Amino acid sequence: MTAEGTEGIHCGVKLTFLFSSFAAVTLAGAQDTPPPLPPLPPLGKEEQKPAAPQISAAPADVVAAASAAVADLGNEVVLGRYQVAVERMNPQWKENAANRMGGMKDLEKQLAGVARQMVQQGISIISFKPQGQPRSFEVSPGKKVDKVNGGDVESLIFTKWLVMIPTVTKFRIIREGQPKPVFIESIGFQVAISDKGKNNWTFIDGSGLTVNDLRSIFVTLPKDLKFPPLEKRESR
Repeated sequence: MTAEGTEGIHCGVKLTFLFSSFAAVTLAGAQDTPPPLPPLPPLGKEEQKPAAPQISAAPADVVAAASAAVADLGNEVVLGRYQVAVERMNPQWKENAANRMGGMKDLEKQLAGVARQMVQQGISIISFKPQGQPRSFEVSPGKKVDKVNGGDVESLIFTKWLVMIPTVTKFRIIREGQPKPVFIESIGFQVAISDKGKNNWTFIDGSGLTVNDLRSIFVTLPKDLKFPPLEKRESR
């Protein structure tokens, strides 16, 4: 890989992921420690503390729906509809990024500026799609109350699905004075999140993401969680 090619990868990937659903990770950075889970309400004298729920993988149809949502997101980005991707950013993650940027207006202004920089520097996204084996987790603990023998029985549950979906993004860099464009492939992943029972996915990009980043919102994820690999390479 030439020095020029490496520079193109760095520039292209940085600008590509600063806006849309991938933007917050570049702007937000990592958090050192996740916040504690909120305490449950006090239990009555005759109530028993519910057992912690067991984490399970998502059913195949949920994983397929998450992958399809990532593919749809990629189609919008390739068509230049970057605002759609910004709107689909996970709201908790977006709020964190906005707080660090001084507010939502400042964040959105920054994202809009990056899109202009991409045009000025001759960078365009030409494809974005899922590729590889997703991994899924149950997150966001909550509780439910069932009637058993005329009494209320409380149990802990997980309320959301989180699916990590490997992706490949290809973009083109046209440098001034060079007759041929440079094509870059970025291997990464999207984190797709939806309430259970709903097919309404929001996203966090994996570029630059750390386990602490993700656990700052979804604190029940394993501390030793392994992410899909990241790679940047020049292609044809």
